[in-house]
Order: sequence, then C-alpha cells, then structure tokens
Amino acid sequence: MDKTIVIAIETMTLHPIYKKRVKSTTKFKAHDENNVAQTGDRVRIMETRPLSRDKRWRLVEIVEKAR
Repeated sequence: MDKTIVIAIETMTLHPIYKKRVKSTTKFKAHDENNVAQTGDRVRIMETRPLSRDKRWRLVEIVEKAR
C-alpha cells in the first residue's frame, strides 16, 4: 500500500468474569503522504474525511523514531 501506514494500538482490559488482563489490538489505516514513517515508529494521527474504504486517518507527526 503506497502512502498508507497501519497503526496498531494495544490496550489491556480486565475480563469482567475471570478478572484476567486481556490484550486487545485495534488497527487504523492512515495516510502518509511522503512515506516517512517506518516500522516501529510512534506516530500521532488525526481523523479526516474518508480517503478510501478503510482509510479515515492522516499522519500528523512522528513522535519517536524506531531504533
């Protein structure tokens, strides 16, 4: 996917019955106009108009580069 990045956000929630911490992942597709983001980067995104069927976010800045 050219000019597209996939952002995965992991959250830990407590299961209501078993009281065990469960990890869930939410994925967002965001528009990266200049293809500057790399794997492992921490980024900031903002919501925008629909750019495709799945893409409704836009890359604002790279907060931290991957090592």
